[in-house]
Amino acid sequence: MNPAIITSRALLGLKAPEVTIEVHLANGLPRFGIVGLPETAVKESRERVRAAIITSGYKFPARRITVNLAPADLPKEGGRFDLGIAIGILIASWQIPANALDQAEFIGELGLTGELRGVGGVLTAALAAKTQKHRLFVAEHDAAEALLVDGVEVIAANHLSAICDHFRDNPPLELHTGTSDIQTQSPSYPDMADVQGQGLARRAVEVTASGHHHLLMIGPPGTGKTMLATRLPGILPPMTTNQALETAAIHAISYQGIDLQHWQARPFRAPHHTASGIALIGGGARPRPGEISLAHNGVLFLDELTEFRKGVLDVMREPLESGEVNVSRAAQQATFPAQFQLVAAMNPCPQGFDCDLGERCECTAEQRRRHRNRLSAPFLDRMDLCIEVPRPSGLNTSPDAKAEDSAAIRARVSACQDRQINRQQCLNAQLLGHQLAEFAALDAPAQALLEQAMQRFRLSTRSRHRIIRVARTIADMQASVNITMTHLSEALSYRAMDRWRQSDML
Repeated sequence: MNPAIITSRALLGLKAPEVTIEVHLANGLPRFGIVGLPETAVKESRERVRAAIITSGYKFPARRITVNLAPADLPKEGGRFDLGIAIGILIASWQIPANALDQAEFIGELGLTGELRGVGGVLTAALAAKTQKHRLFVAEHDAAEALLVDGVEVIAANHLSAICDHFRDNPPLELHTGTSDIQTQSPSYPDMADVQGQGLARRAVEVTASGHHHLLMIGPPGTGKTMLATRLPGILPPMTTNQALETAAIHAISYQGIDLQHWQARPFRAPHHTASGIALIGGGARPRPGEISLAHNGVLFLDELTEFRKGVLDVMREPLESGEVNVSRAAQQATFPAQFQLVAAMNPCPQGFDCDLGERCECTAEQRRRHRNRLSAPFLDRMDLCIEVPRPSGLNTSPDAKAEDSAAIRARVSACQDRQINRQQCLNAQLLGHQLAEFAALDAPAQALLEQAMQRFRLSTRSRHRIIRVARTIADMQASVNITMTHLSEALSYRAMDRWRQSDML
């Protein structure tokens, strides 16, 4: 007899390649075999499917059953093919009608009782199913995640028998069409109004947000570096639907999953300084996204930057430039997006609480130099802004001394980013070298000032381009068409580490 052919989806990075499940029944001694590069969890589906079919009230055919998962060279993992295999066996044995296969995809793991359980990465499968205009059958546990995709057709059930009854019209299951009706909460972030004083740092954070730049803050403990970093997502414009879906898809294939109530909030990731390189960029035998991809379209905050191992920080150098990370393993390769804003904080020297680079600092110049040398020059070269955050003094803590809140700053940041998108179709931090001459040209006095700074601080061409991008952002914040000396001077003022390194060489 002809095999029953079912469509399902594998999980390969952010992609959900189509998998064809072919089920063939033949005469002979009873046997149940699965071919097509199945991993252990897929091979074990034989016992799950057998028990699920029997406990659901159907007959498991006592024949020679062969299941082929095509394409044969694509690794198959997990229990996501259980539902498709079970439906294929029931169709091949004439227990449910074959028209069930028309434009349908099946993803779900089966329990021994026939219970349909959720699997990871359903959002990526829903995106692919929508492209193919296929209907997606999933567990009820995964329905809300799949329905985040606008326009996808989803049928959800909690038991194999419910899906079988649906195909026999007894009774049919309800068809859902995205988007999800889940009660999504509006993103809520800490407010910048909580930060008292630190005018220079607040200004630098606004510049960082306006141009999608990277920021390094240097200052003694307790000066508000972490407070400023945690409030950066709150002054960024809301994510578009496509950005939110892309970010949610990354979280869907990670081990932590999606927070469905806050899936539209910009991510804020703050890994501990003991994190490994693989934890930051992703990897593993089955490639999974790391912290830099989980922070996609959001903020990655590295506190106590000098406590991170130098080699761990250096693995981020390429993603900071390209906006993506390529994870290669012997059996699989995956590419994950990593368009994040890096915000880092560090102490100026290793002494401790009393260190404020003033009279109370007992560290020698050599100790401070060794402390800063824990960071490689190529890594620091990729930071757009580097500022000092001194210990504030004379703060006015009266009730009327409320600082500007995040909503007011976010309105300015949104207007500034709109200017950039309308002019060059990207944010300033993403301008390439040849685009700088067109959109961020310097006049003769500004060019002379920049060349003087490059000679004095021995800056690289990469640093030169980053200074120009920051100056372009400052000009956009003031709705200025051209970059002036004032804008370039402010951009140069955000180079604290260059000034320190230059003083070390004197």
